[in-house]
Amino acid sequence: MTTTLFRPVSKKELDLIAQSNWTKFPPRLPEQPIFYPVTNLEYARQITVQWNVPAYGNGYVTQFEVNSDYLKKYAIENVGGPIHNELWVPAEELEEFNSHIVGVIEVVESYEK
Repeated sequence: MTTTLFRPVSKKELDLIAQSNWTKFPPRLPEQPIFYPVTNLEYARQITVQWNVPAYGNGYVTQFEVNSDYLKKYAIENVGGPIHNELWVPAEELEEFNSHIVGVIEVVESYEK
């Protein structure tokens, strides 16, 4: 069984995902200790439109499937309103997280200024 997750990304991050044949997210930068996929499209869209597009001039919502049993090790963190649910994956665990992605990472929405 898999769980659908979403991740808002910039064009730069999207290009790195494409270089992996759409199978993994790139390593976090030193100032990014947590990788945080979100649990619903509405929240991913909100981050993309309100943060990524103003900051980068573009934003993309990705969708992907992860092995559900593996995800049990991460608590769902609510960081605001009812839709603001995300997983906090420590940066040092991202490569392992990537190995539990089932299928490919897909772009489901894109936005530009």
